[in-house]
Amino acid sequence: MSKKWYNLFVSMDPSAEVSPETGGSPAPASAAQAIAEIAASAKIAQESQFTGTVASPSSFEEVYNAAEIHPPPHGFTIMKVGEMLRSEHIRNLPKDVKRSSVLVALEAAGAPLEDVIQDAVKRDRALDTFERVQEKSLNELEGQKTQENQQIQAEMDRILAEHRSRIQANNDAVAKERERFYAWRLKKQEEEQKISDAVSYFVTENPITTGAPAAAPTSTNHPTQ
Repeated sequence: MSKKWYNLFVSMDPSAEVSPETGGSPAPASAAQAIAEIAASAKIAQESQFTGTVASPSSFEEVYNAAEIHPPPHGFTIMKVGEMLRSEHIRNLPKDVKRSSVLVALEAAGAPLEDVIQDAVKRDRALDTFERVQEKSLNELEGQKTQENQQIQAEMDRILAEHRSRIQANNDAVAKERERFYAWRLKKQEEEQKISDAVSYFVTENPITTGAPAAAPTSTNHPTQ
């Protein structure tokens, strides 16, 4: 094209519709219906196949390249058409005028509208497929980490049960020793009573202790000032 695409704009009255009987362009409603049919037929295609890897999922260009989506020879992709529609030259014009302007540019460049719609559908299908790939990867990661967490929890429960068992064993050992000691103390007091009874015949003040000894003072472990 020797001219800029925006030099090919045509000004149309949005309310005017050219009837097919007049030999002019089809009415906007008919054009919209044709585009919808193109998109519907393109949607029948199968899921996108990725032949490359995507290093940066946030880069949609990498996603498109991995799905082998390349611009057609005439260079008009749906992304370029989107840029045209957002251009300062027509972005504030009525919708019908913007549509007509783009169609004129496509016709002048020999770019079939069907190619542009096909490009749009391919990109949408690639994005949907890549979304499912990422979601599957996320679900697999979640399942793996959930299983790991269950194993960690089981290990924690096992260790906790083991330590509780050791604590209980220690408490049982102390209780058993305490019971043995109290039984011995009773016998010791009985033995002391026998000694005291025997000594009592010969002394005024009996030096034999028959009760439990006073508790030893508790150490505070404070350093000496």
